[in-house]
Amino acid sequence: MSAPTFSRDSAFKERSEGEKALDKAFIGLTTAFAVGIGVILLSIALVVLFRSIPAIGAYGLGFLTTSAWNPVQGREEFGALPVIYGTLVSSFIALSIAVPLGLGAAIFLSENFIPLQIRTVLVFLVELLAAIPSVVYGLWGIFVLIPLINPIGNWLHDTLGWIPLFSTPPSGPGMLPAGIVLAIMILPIIIAISRDSLASLPPDLRQASLGLGATRWETIFRVLIPAAFSGIVGGIMLALGRAMGETMAVTMIIGNSNRISPSVLEPANTIASLLANQFAEASGMQVSALMYAGLVLLILTLVVNVLAQAIVNRVRAKY
Repeated sequence: MSAPTFSRDSAFKERSEGEKALDKAFIGLTTAFAVGIGVILLSIALVVLFRSIPAIGAYGLGFLTTSAWNPVQGREEFGALPVIYGTLVSSFIALSIAVPLGLGAAIFLSENFIPLQIRTVLVFLVELLAAIPSVVYGLWGIFVLIPLINPIGNWLHDTLGWIPLFSTPPSGPGMLPAGIVLAIMILPIIIAISRDSLASLPPDLRQASLGLGATRWETIFRVLIPAAFSGIVGGIMLALGRAMGETMAVTMIIGNSNRISPSVLEPANTIASLLANQFAEASGMQVSALMYAGLVLLILTLVVNVLAQAIVNRVRAKY
């Protein structure tokens, strides 16, 4: 009895069919994961929206423009303007500090300015910052950062008190220390994603730019950063989402004061801090008002991401 023989064409055909089956399975699995993420996000949004409907019906858009927050039974006055203001301002302070530092560190760690062994240690230390619990950042802010900032805040108030940003003396917890702590917390995200975006660029870009006579810094700022711009913006947006939604550290050092002040040395509040402080003991309309505030935070994050994507698309079209 002769052994069966297989031609090379039949083996290639069988292998091709097997690869096609694996491709289909992989596509189906990744599609299911993508749809699952969308379903999870939609379900979260729907739950928050459903629970906030009573407050939406009772307060409407006036919830966004009023400052009163009185959960006492019978009065139940709720307005989210101070916490919206605090969320945006603290996130802006954090980004204004973290973006230049993060982008500079990413460039330093992705280029050959120092030996590879030292860069590896520095990258590990940067990533280690992301593993520190937020409560530790809050305790560090209370016992280390605020005592350091108070003398600086007093000097700023005495010297530049005519500027609204420094019009009040520091009172300990406040907007400025919260913004600085947020900047430290989001630095690892910006550095890691920006560095990976720069390091993943093809070497031909750098070599071609240098070959045309560009200096090293011209290559970095005119070629590499525009080429990696979408990844850099993606990292900044992830960091902004972390800053807007950070709860524990901000709650510990921002002062939790529901009033609007142009001074960054004054205590303030954020949406996340408001939820952390009041949700456990809330009942009735107060729960719905807190859910309404959470819905506002969700919409703010969505708007920021849409604007970021529009900026990325415009830069891609330019370059």
